[in-house]
Amino acid sequence: MNKIDMAAQMAGKAGFIAALDQSGGSTPKALKGYGLDETAWSNDEDMFALMHEMRARIIKSPAFTGEKVIGAILFERTMDGEIDGTPSAQYLWEQCGVVPFLKVDKGLEEARDGVKLMKPIGGLDALCERAVAKGIFGTKMRSVIDVANRDGIAAIVAQQFEVGEQIRRHGLMPILEPEVTITIADKADAEDILLEEISNHLNKLPENTQVMLKLSLPTRANHYRPLIEHEKVMRVVALSGGYARDEANGKLAQNAGMIASFSRGLTEGLSAQQSDEEFNATLTAAIDSICEASKAG
Repeated sequence: MNKIDMAAQMAGKAGFIAALDQSGGSTPKALKGYGLDETAWSNDEDMFALMHEMRARIIKSPAFTGEKVIGAILFERTMDGEIDGTPSAQYLWEQCGVVPFLKVDKGLEEARDGVKLMKPIGGLDALCERAVAKGIFGTKMRSVIDVANRDGIAAIVAQQFEVGEQIRRHGLMPILEPEVTITIADKADAEDILLEEISNHLNKLPENTQVMLKLSLPTRANHYRPLIEHEKVMRVVALSGGYARDEANGKLAQNAGMIASFSRGLTEGLSAQQSDEEFNATLTAAIDSICEASKAG
């Protein structure tokens, strides 16, 4: 698969990134939103199989193409699975024109200094090697900021860049995701500190090096414009962070150059009980609205 074409699409094409990477504890909640409760499975393998079926249904929809969905973030089990007999990442790029990414983090540590760092990612080098072999373009990893604490935010950003460099050495594009919780009282202050810390680390990166950033929609519109314009940032994408799709779209449209990378915002309204016609119509409307919001800024 052509990494040059993938990089060009990620750097400059209009559209958004679909986040199809729910894992672990978030899987039952995602399936419940899809109309499947705990009675639909008897063990974890059945649960993850249902999740793969949901993701495959989304990916196989006529609306899910690189015309508007320029990338998709996959869970490891999805990467290792197949869609109609074709490895998932290969199917995404060759059949849909969508650039494949892989979620690599293994969850969060307990809170300290107002943040939750990533747990150690055991076997990351081996996972990156598998991802490269399967045609994955880049990775994504999430940590969480709950308080505008400079020490905590500095630790979050340092960890993201450190692990990002390890990933980059494998020829993969790291998406760094230091999420700011949208409900905290000092969110704007946390975003000020985050912008400063990220900028400092970007300025220390070697020449001709780039990362991507996945950030919470900011309190002040265009707050992250300096990152969007930074030569060492390929793209800045936004997570919906718990906002309903319409509200997330409205906030995104106020931020020039930022594009969506929504999960719940994308799957809102989809149901296992829908006919294919109903499912595809609902997904088409979601994709259209998120794409327009991504262009609006």
